[in-house]
Amino acid sequence: MPHPIPIRRERGGRPRLLDLFSCAGGAGMGYHQAGFDVTGVDINPQPNYPFTHHVADAIDYLSAHGHEYDAVHASPPCQHYSPLNAYNHKTYPDLIAPVRDALQTVGLPYVIENVETAASELRDPALLCGPMFDLKVYRHRLFETNWPLTTPPHPAHTAACTRNGYLPTQAKPFMTITGGRHSRAWQNAASDALQMPWIKVPPSGDIPRGIREVCEAIPPAYTHWIGTQLQARTSLEVAA
Repeated sequence: MPHPIPIRRERGGRPRLLDLFSCAGGAGMGYHQAGFDVTGVDINPQPNYPFTHHVADAIDYLSAHGHEYDAVHASPPCQHYSPLNAYNHKTYPDLIAPVRDALQTVGLPYVIENVETAASELRDPALLCGPMFDLKVYRHRLFETNWPLTTPPHPAHTAACTRNGYLPTQAKPFMTITGGRHSRAWQNAASDALQMPWIKVPPSGDIPRGIREVCEAIPPAYTHWIGTQLQARTSLEVAA
């Protein structure tokens, strides 16, 4: 594992984190809770993103502005690595390697996140899952870092889980959060399960937009865990 890379920040300020491929801000919120000043970038507008946001190509923005930040999180699109792609036969970008190359050029502490089926593309990734953080959702996500990252114990998947858009019940308290034509109640229950209340759909809200937000979301608890370690295990250099 590489040695920790120091984070630099101005005296009295919060370290600045760049959240690439931000979607609705699940990852960004966790880093914010861990003490970072977060800025998001996504190729599409993200009206629910809770922090400063730019609509731009992630790699282009990183190359132009990466020097303005102290650490970077990147969540390249996962569809290329999904088993479902074997059935829909669509072409999706394969961006993990290009993103890593751009991150290494910038030279900051970084995190690359993706789905479990992208494991072969990631370098020594750590796995996080909902029950590690008392979340009632089984959601495996992998995280590659260029600094030491530890994980909490991974409880066994023993609780029953609803599927196919059904709401959780007392007998099946966990949710499976995947795409489909789901109800407003399901969208809001999924937002609660992920602890992302800002993407709940109001009575007149756009459900399809919300479905994409929850289905692609990283629970903030994951990046709160990562961000806390990133601050604690790297040397914070306060500028004179």
